[in-house]
Amino acid sequence: MRPLALITGAGRGLGAAIARDLAPSHDLLLGARSTDSLAKILAELPGARPFAVELTDYAEVARLTADIDRLDVLVHNAGIADIAPIAESSVQQWRTTLEANVIAVAELTRLLLPALRAAHGHVVLINSGAGLRANPGWASYAASKFALRAFGDALRGEEPVLRVTSVHPGRIDTDMQREIVAGEGTEYDPTQFLTPQTVARAVRNAVETPRDAHPTEIVLRPYRS
Repeated sequence: MRPLALITGAGRGLGAAIARDLAPSHDLLLGARSTDSLAKILAELPGARPFAVELTDYAEVARLTADIDRLDVLVHNAGIADIAPIAESSVQQWRTTLEANVIAVAELTRLLLPALRAAHGHVVLINSGAGLRANPGWASYAASKFALRAFGDALRGEEPVLRVTSVHPGRIDTDMQREIVAGEGTEYDPTQFLTPQTVARAVRNAVETPRDAHPTEIVLRPYRS
């Protein structure tokens, strides 16, 4: 029986790249808000199955996870980046960011803990450089990523049969990145960013690390020669 991996935010960008990298060795559940947003990657990976749900709809998440009794890999890739200085960050922005980037991750993980324990599974948290260092203008996003790192550290300590890896990439060439750069008012240069394929390869390497090692943290930065 092939191992099963659930990847959230798999419809495009990094999530789709991770799905492609794990597809040769894993059965896949691909998460997104709707099946329509997964249409392209599902057509590309015909053995994959959709896990279509709004991750903050906790009742529906509970319903969809109820029948998963064994899960080898859980990749938390879904998230939002709403960038603004503190003076312009509303209460709603803080709540929405923390809800999507931390609380939804914690609840999905909690619901899947029995399945992960059964498989001695691996939880991969796609974090950010902002989870290690907070820059001006990124307060709510960085706070959510610092919290996500704390969640990973606590999970690792509480669940010794699991492996928990926090991945801290620098900025990645994705549609989300284009939106961020447009908001910053600067010119977009994809050569300044990591490719999704490079980060996906790091995720696969972590998952394939032999069981005698625990890859707890991966930090990636764009290389400029």
